Amino acid sequence: MARFGRVVTAMVTPFDREGRLDLDGAHRLAKWLQDNGNDGLVIAGTTGEAPVLTDDERLSLFAAVIEAVTIPVIAGTGTNDTLHSIHMTKEATRLGAAGVLVVAPYYNRPPQAGIDAHIRAVAGSTSLPVVVYDIPVRTGRKINTSTLLTLAREVPNVVALKDAAGNPGETANVIAQAPAGFEVYSGDDGLTLPLLAVGAVGVIGVATHWSAPEHQKMFDLWRAGDTAGARAVNQVLLESFAYETGDDSPNPIPSKVMMNHLGVPVGECRLPMGPPADFVLPRAIKVIDNLRAYRQRND
Repeated sequence: MARFGRVVTAMVTPFDREGRLDLDGAHRLAKWLQDNGNDGLVIAGTTGEAPVLTDDERLSLFAAVIEAVTIPVIAGTGTNDTLHSIHMTKEATRLGAAGVLVVAPYYNRPPQAGIDAHIRAVAGSTSLPVVVYDIPVRTGRKINTSTLLTLAREVPNVVALKDAAGNPGETANVIAQAPAGFEVYSGDDGLTLPLLAVGAVGVIGVATHWSAPEHQKMFDLWRAGDTAGARAVNQVLLESFAYETGDDSPNPIPSKVMMNHLGVPVGECRLPMGPPADFVLPRAIKVIDNLRAYRQRND
């Protein structure tokens, strides 16, 4: 079993009707996700709208979710400010997080040496396991394979990568050359099965909010050597992957609409994401109805 489990959801952050942080809602959502197939949770990542949370809100969210569940909670503590990231990491450590997610510094566009030094400094501030998050479409900088491998080899608590770089071939090089025990998680739902093929251990997902059981089934089939079966489950999930984000309705807007539809209130996104367009709810209904029909056929 992977360190944090195979199916980990990057949890949305619930807000109330006035846009205030809803800690009771976060508690309910975290427990719902645990009860519906998730092995772990990531809190205050991109899907959790971390850029629009104050430090106090983020820390309150960490505490509420850690208290709510028994599965591992990975705290999103990375920012584009190294000292700020260190502060948030120390606080997450104090609160009892199982690990921290440290994204490559965004907007600044630092050199590889700066990315390396940033992650080393954050990792050096905690005894917790560190998951490095590489998502160049959002950060503006790819973490080079050589940088990732150097960190994995030289920093003992840099233990995993959330890979959303969109290049399974290059991820295969990371996995092939990384030290024993270093784990790679898919950070792009649509590439989870291809990344399993090159050695990934799990997914830190978005559609896993509502499709964790199918993800668990896909992992079981893959582990059993049933590649055709795993591919068939992945094909069922393609509709969810297409729904979860897009230029006209980017993540996490669709996930919040879906959870509200499922009766787990999470409110709307704060600006600049803002409220959903009218077409999002009908799409959510179609996606979940089709998934429920699949479950009924395969019970």
